[in-house]
Amino acid sequence: MKRKREIIEKWSGIIKLIVKVSRIIPNYFYLFLLKRIRTHDNYIAMFLRFICLKNCAKACGNNIAIFSNVYLHNIHKLEIGDNVSIQPMCYIEASGGLKIASNVSIAHNSTIMSEEHIYSNLDVNIKDQGCEYKQTIIENNVWIGAGCRLLAGCTIESGSIVAAGAVVKGKVNRNTIVGGVPAKTIKERGRL
Repeated sequence: MKRKREIIEKWSGIIKLIVKVSRIIPNYFYLFLLKRIRTHDNYIAMFLRFICLKNCAKACGNNIAIFSNVYLHNIHKLEIGDNVSIQPMCYIEASGGLKIASNVSIAHNSTIMSEEHIYSNLDVNIKDQGCEYKQTIIENNVWIGAGCRLLAGCTIESGSIVAAGAVVKGKVNRNTIVGGVPAKTIKERGRL
């Protein structure tokens, strides 16, 4: 049985041609399409989501799998590398800038933010103070477990694992496994 990557490689010429031809259609069509096919769970819908990303994201690599019920907001500020999978029911907000490098797996029901509420003025309602935008970065070869929350401005360095249910604010060092609320280092990969 062939892996999905092998099938994509086999058809890469046709995929590149479809992506090239798709550029003649305005971006607003792809943003509309992305919302309309959000709940569809089949390979055609996944391919259409990939085409939408190719046309609307700031940068988009190849072999991107966006599964059903993934909410993508402000994708014009999203940079995504090659071989990335985003499983169902994720919420991704790129308004402050979001970089997802290559070979990243994001498990179901995870949230990635790049903005947060301002709450410093005690004389103004929190909801009326606006938002602060902070770039969030996920480097190469990272696994984000199920139900994780990556808050605005965090950096997940290469080779790291964020355990299921973790809430991350700040930096996760290279080749580190973190977990908990707030996320703390569990151990370094490669060490017993």
